[in-house]
Amino acid sequence: MNMVCFDLEGPLVLEDNAYELMKLIPGGKRVFEVISRYDDLLSLEEGTYEPGNTLSLVAPFLIHSGIKEEDIISMGESAHLTPGVQELISDLTLHGGQIFCISTSYEQYALTVTQRLGIRKKNVTATPFPLDHLRQSFCQEDSRLVEQVIAQIANLRPFVDDDEIKKRLDSFYRERLPGTNSGKVINSIRPVGGRRKVDALKVFVQRTGVPLSCWAVIGDSITDARMLHAVNSEGGLAIAFNANEYALSHATVSLASTNSGELLSLLSAWTEGGRGAAEDFVKTKAVAGAAGGVFHWLNEENDLAHISKIHTKIRRLLREEAGQLG
Repeated sequence: MNMVCFDLEGPLVLEDNAYELMKLIPGGKRVFEVISRYDDLLSLEEGTYEPGNTLSLVAPFLIHSGIKEEDIISMGESAHLTPGVQELISDLTLHGGQIFCISTSYEQYALTVTQRLGIRKKNVTATPFPLDHLRQSFCQEDSRLVEQVIAQIANLRPFVDDDEIKKRLDSFYRERLPGTNSGKVINSIRPVGGRRKVDALKVFVQRTGVPLSCWAVIGDSITDARMLHAVNSEGGLAIAFNANEYALSHATVSLASTNSGELLSLLSAWTEGGRGAAEDFVKTKAVAGAAGGVFHWLNEENDLAHISKIHTKIRRLLREEAGQLG
């Protein structure tokens, strides 16, 4: 049986949901970019921090600004699907494939998008976010703290001001929020990123009885790195699609393309002949200089810098602002 598991944002849909929600707030675009960079900085430190926790870190800002669950659902209904993905999933399903999705995105958004694509609800795992319920515990003091930190970080620039970002947000999240209602809200949210993506995949493996070596997974960012690594190390097919360096360094193979439908030929080769056939497909395509997307067999690559540049170009072309996030 052909088991294919997608990340949501990037492989299936172009927008970053939390980013788009924050952009509804005055000044929210810059605030989200700073918090997203803070999440990256924490992820790169040693320890147990999970990438993707941006979704919990921005929760007080969404509550403070009056964002509702219906706003999240509405964004899922109007989100732009990645070109070619509807045909890709239709073809995979037609040929007996089972399609899954493990996403760091808020559950309301992930379920709305995957429903549009015909992916079964039981095959989707995403971040639970009972926003309307969480709002009930929010108080005036929480709003005051949120307004203060917005003023402190609104003019900071990711990468350029990383030290200051780390200093100010460490103070906010680790010193000022613990014990407040905002702190309790953040602690109640468990984004599905990093190790939690691997855990979710193992649940699907246990349910289906199909080992990791027989799975193909598609991801593009730091939240997918551990999932890609887990499948690659077990002999499965870990695909980095329009990915950043975090995902590329843990994948088996990569594709930089403006159309995700190009994954079909790779996945067909994988289904018919395993990893060896997938490798032959990629290398034959490279030698032939075929038009379309650019494939790389990553297990034999020592220098990913050139490949990363190609992916960055396509990622930003397709996803615009969201493509610059970690």
